[in-house]
Amino acid sequence: MALLACLALAGALIAAAGAQAQTQDIRIAHVYSKTGPLEAYGKQTQTGFMMGLDYATGGTMTVAGRKLTVIERDDQGKPDVGKSQLAAAYGDDKADIAVGPSSSGVALALLPVAEEYKRVLLVEPAVADSITGDKWNRYIFRTGRNSSQDAIANAVALDKPGVTITTLAQDYAFGRDGVKAFKESIKKAKLIDGEYLPTSTTDFTAGAQRLIDKLKDQPGRKIIWILWAGAGNPFKIADLDLKRHGIEIATGGNILPAMAAYKNFPGMEGATYYYFGIPKNPVNEWLVANHYKQFKTPPDFFTAGGMSAAIAVVEALKKTQGATATDKLIAAMEGMAFETPKGRMVFRKEDHQAMQSMYHFRIKADPAFAWGVPELVREIKPDEMDVPIRNKR
Repeated sequence: MALLACLALAGALIAAAGAQAQTQDIRIAHVYSKTGPLEAYGKQTQTGFMMGLDYATGGTMTVAGRKLTVIERDDQGKPDVGKSQLAAAYGDDKADIAVGPSSSGVALALLPVAEEYKRVLLVEPAVADSITGDKWNRYIFRTGRNSSQDAIANAVALDKPGVTITTLAQDYAFGRDGVKAFKESIKKAKLIDGEYLPTSTTDFTAGAQRLIDKLKDQPGRKIIWILWAGAGNPFKIADLDLKRHGIEIATGGNILPAMAAYKNFPGMEGATYYYFGIPKNPVNEWLVANHYKQFKTPPDFFTAGGMSAAIAVVEALKKTQGATATDKLIAAMEGMAFETPKGRMVFRKEDHQAMQSMYHFRIKADPAFAWGVPELVREIKPDEMDVPIRNKR
């Protein structure tokens, strides 16, 4: 009888522990650049993430009766800091799932931490292909677009016969992965080796002059494709009288303050991840209306990404009925479709990259806006982009 009583007590304790686990808060770590060179990107992501949790939970901030608690940690844009912050989030804060970071360099440092702790890291908005490529592991998902999606979409806009293209990019993972993917996507235009400059560059004269020397005697249309994030204004190279040599500038999307420089280039083409006036769907309508209501401004590039990440987290937790065991989350997220401000995204099973639309734009200088307005040329849908699977697993 004593043995039976002990077994019954043990069973009751296990059941109670399980019930307690299901009523505890779900802890979500958000590791992003609260400070550092990508601070503006990080703050937008954080705003979008919190708005996304509000939207996806219907304002309750709960899933399956469990409260969502967000723990913020600042990676400062530094890989070593980010690595220690994520380890602390998983280890000390007991985070069930993590989201972030802003920087591709930081993201690459975080991937092995997620693998060590065997917990999901949802990457948003870091872009480098290697995150879901050769550095990937099964705990990594990404709602942000990758370099290949950026590059393929920009190639749609620029890759034409009789065009010569060179590149100006940052000398780190974001720039190098982006240029590599862009070069792989160009099939009709002629490519000339470009320039990689330090992320801290403020004077682009020397690098730009080298590009001008390479392009000026080329026949036909000549383009410098710029891939830049954070501080510095590479569009200053227009001051070098590019028009005298028939050289154009092209680029992808960016945050609205950076796109103030685009206003000087009406007609400039490229492809973007998001602009608040382009997608037409109920999620984006909610985001735009509520962002204007709260902040008196439209949502920006990374605000939409943060909201997409939050919706993905909530949808995964709904599928698991609030369970946070890693294997259950992975099973729920692989192949999962979810609605975002950009429309439907789907996590590809092979590498957990979110398949999503991109937008071919042409810049309009509208006096009503402080930035160059990207007018939609056409939506480039996921099935139009042959995004490589780059992981080795």
